[in-house]
Amino acid sequence: MSKLIIVESPTKVKTIKKYLGKEFDVTASMGHVRDLPAAKLSVDIKKDFMPKYAVIKGKEKLVKELKAKVAESDEVFLATDPDREGEAISWHLATLLDLDMNKANRITFNEITKTGVENGMKAPRSIDMDLVNAQQARRILDRLVGYKLSPFISQKIRRGLSAGRVQSVAVKLIVDRENEIRAFVPEEYWTLDAKFTAPCRKSFSASFYGDETGKVKITNKEQADAYLARLDGARYSVTSLKKGTRKKNPAPPFITSTLQQEASRRMGFQAQRTMRAAQELYEGVDVSGIGTTGLITYMRTDSLRISEEARAMANQFIGDTYGAKYLPEKPRYYKSRSNAQDGHEAIRPTNPMLTPERVKGSLTSDQYKLYTLIWKRFIASLMASCVQNTVKAEIQAVTEGKDGYCTFTAAGYSVKFDGYTVLYEEGTDDDEEDNSKLPELNEGDKLKLKELAGNQHFTQPPARFTEASLIKALEENGIGRPSTYATIITTIVKREYIKRQQKLLHPTELGEAITSLLNEKFPKIVNTKFTAGMETKLDEVGEGNTDYIAMLHEFYDDFDKTLQKAKDEMKDVKIQLEEDMTDIPCEKCGRMMVIKTGRYGKFLACPGYPECKNAKPLVLQTSAKCPKCGGEVIEKKSKRGYTFYGCGNWPNCDFMTWDKPTDDKCPQCGKSLFKRKGGLTVCLDESCGYEKKAERKSRKKAEEE
Repeated sequence: MSKLIIVESPTKVKTIKKYLGKEFDVTASMGHVRDLPAAKLSVDIKKDFMPKYAVIKGKEKLVKELKAKVAESDEVFLATDPDREGEAISWHLATLLDLDMNKANRITFNEITKTGVENGMKAPRSIDMDLVNAQQARRILDRLVGYKLSPFISQKIRRGLSAGRVQSVAVKLIVDRENEIRAFVPEEYWTLDAKFTAPCRKSFSASFYGDETGKVKITNKEQADAYLARLDGARYSVTSLKKGTRKKNPAPPFITSTLQQEASRRMGFQAQRTMRAAQELYEGVDVSGIGTTGLITYMRTDSLRISEEARAMANQFIGDTYGAKYLPEKPRYYKSRSNAQDGHEAIRPTNPMLTPERVKGSLTSDQYKLYTLIWKRFIASLMASCVQNTVKAEIQAVTEGKDGYCTFTAAGYSVKFDGYTVLYEEGTDDDEEDNSKLPELNEGDKLKLKELAGNQHFTQPPARFTEASLIKALEENGIGRPSTYATIITTIVKREYIKRQQKLLHPTELGEAITSLLNEKFPKIVNTKFTAGMETKLDEVGEGNTDYIAMLHEFYDDFDKTLQKAKDEMKDVKIQLEEDMTDIPCEKCGRMMVIKTGRYGKFLACPGYPECKNAKPLVLQTSAKCPKCGGEVIEKKSKRGYTFYGCGNWPNCDFMTWDKPTDDKCPQCGKSLFKRKGGLTVCLDESCGYEKKAERKSRKKAEEE
C-alpha cells in the first residue's frame, strides 16, 4: 500500500522521509500552486466576490507530476505548513488533485522531528474550511484594495504606485512619527550632578533632588547657578538608606514578533533575514552525528504555550548544568495575548539538549546566531528569577550660615542571585537602566564632594522607528499577523515609501504624499483601529463565527462609494513631488526635467508634456572612472532589474561589472577601486591586479558605525 505526503518545501522532504517507512513517498508543492492571476482583478464582485483562481504560471508541469503521483497512491496526505496560508494551500491542492474534501487527509507538523512527524501522522483531519475562508477573505480584501486603489494613487501622484491594505497603515505610523518629531518643541531643563567619596574611599555619583520644600525642577541656567551658589561650601551627609530586594523575571519564549524584534536589536537582522534563517532551522538541518532534523518548532506563531515534554527536557538540562537552585519553585507558565491563535507552541528548540555549541559546525552563520538566540531565550524563560539587592541613599547638603538644605539621591543594586541572567537577558529599544553599584554606606556618614556641576539638557522628540520598534507597534495595534510583519516592511522599503538610515526608518516624500492622500480621501484604509478590526473579523471567520462573504460586502460597499467620491473630487488634480524634480534642463524647451517611472523603470521627461514630449534615459553617475578608457562609470539595470555598472562611452567601450564602484583610488596604479561581495576591494585594471580584504571589525566598532 503506497501513501503520498505533499509538503510545501522540498527541504522538508528528506527530513520527513527519514522518519517514515518505505510505504511513504514525500514530495513538495514548492509553495503555492494556485492563486489569483495578476493580469486582472480576478474577483467577480457581482457574484459575491467569487475568486477566479488559476494555476500559477510555470507550475503547470509540477501540478501534472503531482496528479500522476496521486493516481499511483492509495492514500494522500496534505502536510503543508500549520497556519492559515498552509491550510489554503492544502485546499488548493485538494481541488486541483480531485481529493475528497471530507476525508481526514490533512496533517500538520509543529516540528520536523521524529516525535513531531509521528504525532502529526497520528492526528489526520479534514481540511478546515473556516481557516481556508479566512485566508481567502484576506487575499480577496488585499486584491480589492490593491487593484482598485492603486490606479487612483498612480494617476494622482506617480505612475506605477500601489497601495496595500496593511502596508499603508505601516507607512502612516512612520509618517505620523515623523510629523511628531517635526512638531516637537524641546524644553530646557538642568540637572545638578555630584560625585562623592564615601568613608570607604570609593566614589559614586548622585543627582540633585530638591530642597526643604520638596522636589525641584530646574528649568534654566539662572536657577541652576543659584543652587550652585547656595551649595558653595556645603557639608554632605547620608540621612537615610532604603535597602531592599527585587526580583527580575525572565522574558517568555519567543513568538514571531518578539523573535524579529530581538534579532534586530541584538544582531541587526532585518525581519526577512530572521524569517529566512528560522524557516531553514524549522525545515531541517543536517546535524553531524544526528542526521537531518528540524532544530526549532514552527516559527509563525503568537502563542506562548510550551509542551510538557519540552518543559521536562529543559528542566533536566537546567538542573544538570546549573543546579537545582536555578529552577523556580513553581514551573513557569506564560499566558498568550487574548487574540492569539493558540494552535502552535512558542518558538523553541525541538531538543533543548542540543546546545548551540553542539550544532555550531552544522549551521551557517545566520542559522547559528538565530538558533543560539532561540535556545537561550527558551532555556532562560524556564529558569529561576534574578534576585537583586537594592539601595537608595538620600544625601543632605547643609551650608553653614544659610537656612534650609538641599537633597541629593543615589541608587544602585548588586546581584544577590543571578538566576536566569547567567544565560540570557532581553534587549531593549530604550536606554539601559542605571547599573551603578553604590559603595558601602551607613546613615550619618559624612561624604566628601569631589565634583558638582550644572548640566543643561533638552527634552527629546519621540524616537524614529527601527524595524524592531515598528514590529512592536504593529503587534500592539493589532495590524497584520505573525506571518506578515517581514513582508510588510520589505514591501514598503522596496516601493520607496520609506527608507532605512542607520537602522532608523524615515518616510520618503513619496510615502508622505501617499499617506496624506489616503488620510484625506480614504481615512478608514489608514486607520489603525479599523485595520485591527478587520484582523479581528478575519480571526472570527477562521473560528467559524463570521461569514466571510458578508464581511467582504460590509467592507467593499463602503470602500467603493468612497473611491468613486474621491475620483469625482480629484478629477483634474495632479500631485507634484519635489523629489521628482531635477536640475537637468530640457534640451528642447529649457524646463527642468523630472524623474518619471515607466514600464521599464525610471526615466527623465519634460514637465511640459504634451507641448514638449522630450524624454531620455535616467543616467545615475558614480564617482568612478572606467579602467579601460577613463570614461564615467554609470549605474545601469539589467532586463531582470538587477543593478550593474558600465562605461558611459558604450558602445565604443564595452566595460561592465557587477562590482560596486567606490570613491577610493588604487595605491598601485591610481585607477578607481571597486568593491565585491564579501568586502574584497579590487582594481579592475587587468594589468594591475590590486586587491585588499576587508578589515574585521569588533562588534562594538560595527555597532558604533
